[in-house]
Amino acid sequence: MDNALEFLLDQAKDHEDKAVLALNQARTELEGYYEQLSQIEKYRLDYCQQLVDRGMNGLTASQYGHLNRFLTQLDETLSKQKEAEEHFKNQVENCEQHWLETRKQRRSYEWLMEKKKKDKQMEQEHREQKQNG
Repeated sequence: MDNALEFLLDQAKDHEDKAVLALNQARTELEGYYEQLSQIEKYRLDYCQQLVDRGMNGLTASQYGHLNRFLTQLDETLSKQKEAEEHFKNQVENCEQHWLETRKQRRSYEWLMEKKKKDKQMEQEHREQKQNG
């Protein structure tokens, strides 16, 4: 019986380790996503600044049209990126939930083993008292 419990505990620890790795991976992906997003936003700001600077020196209608189209494309990219945020956040949340469940499972096995150990000790002490009494 104890061997079975130890086996289950080992398995639970293994599952918890994997859950922690998955959670870390999901968090890394979310951070990477935010980094990419801020780079695109910075690029867009720099580009707008260039547009303003060049506009002061005079832009042809065709140059302006080209720059404006490019900005529109950047805005579309940004809005697609922002839609992806939900995916990355959900991934982190799901991994957190999974990790908490695996941790709870491990703790319950540990508690069970601890309880069995205490029960055995009490049994032992009870037996010794009987013998000595």
